[in-house]
Amino acid sequence: MAKVIDALNSLNIKKFILNGEPTSEDEFNKMFLKVTGSDENNTVITSSNKSDFGVTWKQITDKQKELDVEYDKNEYQRDRQDAYPPIGDQLDALYHGGVFPKEMADLIKLVKDKYPKG
Repeated sequence: MAKVIDALNSLNIKKFILNGEPTSEDEFNKMFLKVTGSDENNTVITSSNKSDFGVTWKQITDKQKELDVEYDKNEYQRDRQDAYPPIGDQLDALYHGGVFPKEMADLIKLVKDKYPKG
């Protein structure tokens, strides 16, 4: 499940302090502080006033659901990424298979010549 911080970032909420992972509106209102500025000593000024938050708990939970749907929808990408051979092996196979344009193959050959196998 997407975290509250993920939803806040996705909603483009900036300059805040979140103390923990709230699971209810009441917890969110207690754990969230909006940074509203700084004083002459560069000490952060925060607000616990909900009207300063720029976001509601409903917006956060709706965004979390949206992010979870997107995450689940892209499970195949994560599965493929884990199953593919390392990118270096893929590129080496393409090089040895003669798939690269001549310019790229020449650049790769320079590197291979400079650093030959032990």
